[in-house]
Amino acid sequence: MNINENNDERSGSDAKSPRRSFLKKLAAGAALAGALTLAAGQAHAATTWKLQSVWDAGTVGYDLFEEWCNSIEEKSGGELIFKPYPAKAVAADNNALFDAVRNGVLQGMNPFTLYWSGKIPASVFLSSYPAGPDQPHQWDTMFYSMGMLEKTREIYKKYGLFYVGPIQHDANIIHSKKPVNSLADLKGMKIRVPGGMVAEVFQQFGVSTVSLPGSDIFPALEKGTIDAADYVGPAVNYELGFSQVTDYILFGPPGVMSIYQPVDLMDLTVNLRAWNALDPKLQQLVEDEVRNYSQKHYLTIQERNIEAMEKFKADGDKVSRLSQADLQEFRRAAIPIWYNWANKSEDAKEIFDMQLKYMMNDTVGYITEADLEAAKK
Repeated sequence: MNINENNDERSGSDAKSPRRSFLKKLAAGAALAGALTLAAGQAHAATTWKLQSVWDAGTVGYDLFEEWCNSIEEKSGGELIFKPYPAKAVAADNNALFDAVRNGVLQGMNPFTLYWSGKIPASVFLSSYPAGPDQPHQWDTMFYSMGMLEKTREIYKKYGLFYVGPIQHDANIIHSKKPVNSLADLKGMKIRVPGGMVAEVFQQFGVSTVSLPGSDIFPALEKGTIDAADYVGPAVNYELGFSQVTDYILFGPPGVMSIYQPVDLMDLTVNLRAWNALDPKLQQLVEDEVRNYSQKHYLTIQERNIEAMEKFKADGDKVSRLSQADLQEFRRAAIPIWYNWANKSEDAKEIFDMQLKYMMNDTVGYITEADLEAAKK
């Protein structure tokens, strides 16, 4: 081809209309960019879950929960968003909370596991109970190393729920208007305690038990309609003003804050359909994050407990402790009641059998065959 022929080809429509060529290329590029953006949006469309805690807004518990929920979007690369709500924000009470998650009004909840003992009898053994395992690591061992997590998920599945995992919280302690230095001092006292197993064991020692929601405890102590009250640990109880209406705090033996509810577990439980719809990699992220949050929640509460005890003492509150002998006596009274609750369902029995085996292992040594024989008499 000679120079003139080449010039003739270049003198075609494209040469005559460089603007048209540019617009064609621009349009093609825009279409490609739009397609890529759409595909990216479809691949990374965020899933949003509404989660309600049982912590009241403004408490250290809710602050920690809110902070953790708000971290999930970044940790999931924008694929999963947790929208937190405080107590009563969507579901007005515990029964409504349970139903809201089952029905999908909420995708998840952060309750105290013990709340469901009336609905799921086995749950009474999914958090600490009178004179049972009393160290946080014991509960993590049972859940994550002895098959208790898998069994718990199997139980919750029957209710349309998925139990993601336990969240370590704290021990529950008793604040009283008069000193309690032994189990014998409890006789004749009117004490607010959780219902169920805890109340039944305290009644063995002559206690008149009362069930009150947390918001009613302060006025009941202030008016003197109760002599003492159990609630959560020092940090939250100080925030609730208990030092203003009581003078004494009851702990267990050294190293044990509580003999009746020493490891009051919370958890993250979600709607089963919502869980199954989640990508497996996000499921694993949520499971891992619950374990991370459990540690942070527990350690932060313990730090605040230490600070709160200094405040209680500055306000004039005094600490009394039950003895190791008191703990053994309390356990002897509790063992028959453990069995009564274990017999409420086959699931409860299976969970309890795991724990009994663990408590009888020499690494723990809380229970002996002699203890069990004595309980049968």
